[in-house]
Amino acid sequence: MRISRMLAAGAPTVSFEFFPPRDDAGFDRLFATIEALRPLRPSYVSVTYGAGGGTRRKTVDLVQRIKHEIGIESMAHLTCVGSTRDELAEVLDRLRAGAVENVLPLRGDPPRGRDRFEPVPGGFRYANELVGFIRGRYDFCLGGACYPETHPEAPSPEVDLENLKRKVDAGSEFLITQLFFDNDDFLRFRDRAVRAGIGVPIVAGIMPIRSLKQTRRFASLCGARIPEDLLSRMEAVQHDPSAVGRIGIEHATWQCRRLLDDGVAGLHFYTLNRSTATRAIYRDIRSVLASPAAVA
Repeated sequence: MRISRMLAAGAPTVSFEFFPPRDDAGFDRLFATIEALRPLRPSYVSVTYGAGGGTRRKTVDLVQRIKHEIGIESMAHLTCVGSTRDELAEVLDRLRAGAVENVLPLRGDPPRGRDRFEPVPGGFRYANELVGFIRGRYDFCLGGACYPETHPEAPSPEVDLENLKRKVDAGSEFLITQLFFDNDDFLRFRDRAVRAGIGVPIVAGIMPIRSLKQTRRFASLCGARIPEDLLSRMEAVQHDPSAVGRIGIEHATWQCRRLLDDGVAGLHFYTLNRSTATRAIYRDIRSVLASPAAVA
């Protein structure tokens, strides 16, 4: 089922994101983790994409197995990193042959050790170019990424929104935000996006904090801010991983409840390949969801 159709139904979607492991043993463990989510009836599961050939193949394999063996709708990430147009078309052909309907085209981060993104000869420099390429050749439902606190490489929030609108105009049918920890940042961004003429649904990206060190690193990479009160609470117990995890779940649950009250189009959980925290949050918010259709 196309994610755009789920979002058009009106009830908020609930989805989970995973990344493909590098070895077969990790792949099997992850598949079991995702299979255990089936009773929750998530709207869809997304799988990230690596520039390396092995990881790239695992993304395609995993989204096909999730859809056809587990019975959960899936979405494949696809990035411009290290790939020519022809190579990207080969991946898209495999996804189409496997009856995968949803793709999240991204520019992708610069390869490790490089400060700037540079396309390979015959590749794409920006996500909107990849979106336009796919839209011109295929009939996938296309998503897009956005940054409530502005993309780290954008010179200003205004320019960031202009770039985002180019992506939507090229064919992105919905957007998923980068992680954020202050709902006001999301709500202000959503209002600004509407004023900029961006009319597609915007899904909120949520990452429950499990490790303060790890979260600080992720936040610095994507330009997200950890609110001072939350940071203080976590610093006070940073040497107790279980206490950090409890606070992380409490805060993410509070975020989700507030976002649902504010009419969010959907909630997308960055799981880091673990389901314990997101399952706990889901159980807590399930009664708040507008209807069972929200997770059908």
